[in-house]
Amino acid sequence: QVELEESGGGSVQPGDSLRLSCVASRYTTSTSCMGWFRQDPGKEREAVAYISTGGVTTYYSRSVKDRFTISRDTPTTAYLQMHSLHLGDSGMYYCAVSPTCTTTYSAWHYWGQGTQVTVSS
Repeated sequence: QVELEESGGGSVQPGDSLRLSCVASRYTTSTSCMGWFRQDPGKEREAVAYISTGGVTTYYSRSVKDRFTISRDTPTTAYLQMHSLHLGDSGMYYCAVSPTCTTTYSAWHYWGQGTQVTVSS
């Protein structure tokens, strides 16, 4: 079992920045890939970004590419730096871990409770 703890969400204005943090309780093969998903009401969770151990592989959704940066400074900690936030970035952001990096939601093994990001003017 791996527990994930997210932090860093909040309410901001368009153009602001936020940094989300995710800490895993331990490193296992299930935490090889760490990622962030966003879920809008009534919709399935969608991959925002993910990163493999050591940062060899990264992924960004088209809507956040060039504005968000995912990083890992330890095998159990990942960050999502978000810049130039706009209204469409609002949602519940979930940290997740998986043995392999993929945008397929069902392939991720463990999930955090989520942290809310609200962008409003």
